Amino acid sequence: MATENLSWSDHALTTLERAGHRKGGARLAVIGLLETQSCALNALEIEEGLKSSGVKVGRASIYRALEQLEELGLLRRLDVSKGTASYERIDPEGHHHHHIVCDECGKVVPFEDPKLELAISAVERSSDFDISGHEVILRGQCANC
Repeated sequence: MATENLSWSDHALTTLERAGHRKGGARLAVIGLLETQSCALNALEIEEGLKSSGVKVGRASIYRALEQLEELGLLRRLDVSKGTASYERIDPEGHHHHHIVCDECGKVVPFEDPKLELAISAVERSSDFDISGHEVILRGQCANC
């Protein structure tokens, strides 16, 4: 099935169904929230986002949903700081951005850089590798810290 006409949430639900998983309430809630986000959220931010929209989902259920969605290649886990991970959806069409992460507070800022993408393509051309993906995380300290 072509993914170009599907939203990320439709793609996620189709992937879950093909993998033999039910559309459980926690999974549906997490997928619905992540559909609206432009960057990564940690489990506590997801829990707060769901709670503020009137949806009650237990923290353990959120973690299970995130783990399952990551295993299915629908989410990317970002280790941000001090044992905290954030999760963001993987665009089935391959569009992506990179991140700057504050080592003190865990703030995550997305960025895109066409010159960086060109440099990564040049590395692929000059190596013996067929690069299937990449992640760039720049770490440092934000202005507030």
